[in-house]
Amino acid sequence: MNLTSYTTIYSNNQKLTTETQVSFEEDQGRETELINLYPQATYQTIDGFGGAITESAAYMYSLMDPSQKKAMLEEYFGSENMKYRFVRIPIDSCDFSLSHYEADGSEEDESFQLFSFQRVQQYILPMLDDAEKAYGGKLPIMLSPWSPPAYMKTNQERNHGGKLKRCYWQRWADYLCRYILEYQSRNYHVTMLTLQNEPKAVQTWDSCVYTAEEEKEFLRDYMWPALKKHGLSHIEIYIWDHNKERLLEWAETIIDEETRHMVAGLAFHWYSGDHFEALQIFKERFPGKKLVLSEACIEFSRFENENSMFNAQQYAHDIIGNLNAGMNLFLDWNLLLNEEGGPNHVNNFCDAPFLFHRDTHELEAGKLQAYIKHFSHFIPAGSIRIGLSRYTDQLEAVAFQTKEGISLVVLNRTAQLLPAYIRLSSRCARIHFPANSITSCLIR
Repeated sequence: MNLTSYTTIYSNNQKLTTETQVSFEEDQGRETELINLYPQATYQTIDGFGGAITESAAYMYSLMDPSQKKAMLEEYFGSENMKYRFVRIPIDSCDFSLSHYEADGSEEDESFQLFSFQRVQQYILPMLDDAEKAYGGKLPIMLSPWSPPAYMKTNQERNHGGKLKRCYWQRWADYLCRYILEYQSRNYHVTMLTLQNEPKAVQTWDSCVYTAEEEKEFLRDYMWPALKKHGLSHIEIYIWDHNKERLLEWAETIIDEETRHMVAGLAFHWYSGDHFEALQIFKERFPGKKLVLSEACIEFSRFENENSMFNAQQYAHDIIGNLNAGMNLFLDWNLLLNEEGGPNHVNNFCDAPFLFHRDTHELEAGKLQAYIKHFSHFIPAGSIRIGLSRYTDQLEAVAFQTKEGISLVVLNRTAQLLPAYIRLSSRCARIHFPANSITSCLIR
């Protein structure tokens, strides 16, 4: 039995990834510096990893030359690289759109005769088509709305929250179904729908607020019947789609004997902190329901753009914590942005794994990309999380049983080299984790 480790560090802002092979030896009964692996303790299955094709990402993609496009999408969706296999796409405009838009903003058009897919076709579909070519098949798509058309809302605008007017609940449900049908008519594979992006947030960009009781009623009495009516009952519905700190109460309000079969799981974001315990309690309270991280990004309004190492480590810390708490699917936010973190029509700039510099036409793979790859490449779809224990909280770790063996990802956010013995059954492998490093280990 051997362990192959792949360790990434940055020296003078240059990525260095080293490969090391270590043999397992007989366990001598040591008690210190251990990371124990317990394949007999099994938890959730990972569905995979992916990211969002927003209009902003797709517009930046349109500016790149063919070789850059191919290289980036092969890195994301190729079978030998990051192995992404899911995408999330907004329904109508969000903050990462070039401007506000609605497929049908006419209050008089009750039957959607004026419904237009033009904005989706202009930038998003060409990037999606190329992503599917790189993947070699149809990509499962999650659709998420940020706001209903302005006329449907109490504040008569897409921004600043507001609520969906009661008289339009049915039309909005049909509108969401129409979006799914538009994708299906073009042979795209929509499999998931969230009911509302960040239903508790009043944003300066596209937003709409619900209470948990309102989302439950909309799901039960409007959205679920509409999906059935339009032949879309196979679409998985994910509730919440917001931060982790209040997800449990939201789930407890919505999921009961009446709605349980309508809800595939819960989608969550990372912006309010760890709250890994909340995910774990959700899994305990609602066994069989999936947990999907539907959005995460480094917002430059909250994190320093220059501290890219800290930002990448925050990502890895969150992914490890979410996986250990039961996460089934990770969907990053924008696949691509420009060098300032846009375009964004409300100047809500953020980082992305790939940045395209408009002045030099350089495509930059950032630290986020390298850190995410340590998970997405080494934890393929279908892998099953196994138990582990570690001798120190200075090493963060998660382990999965794969078809080929065991994958272990270890994060060292400290400024010092940390040793460990990886113990599996009656054998141990000695390894060192450098300062400020992330390491993926394959055990066969």
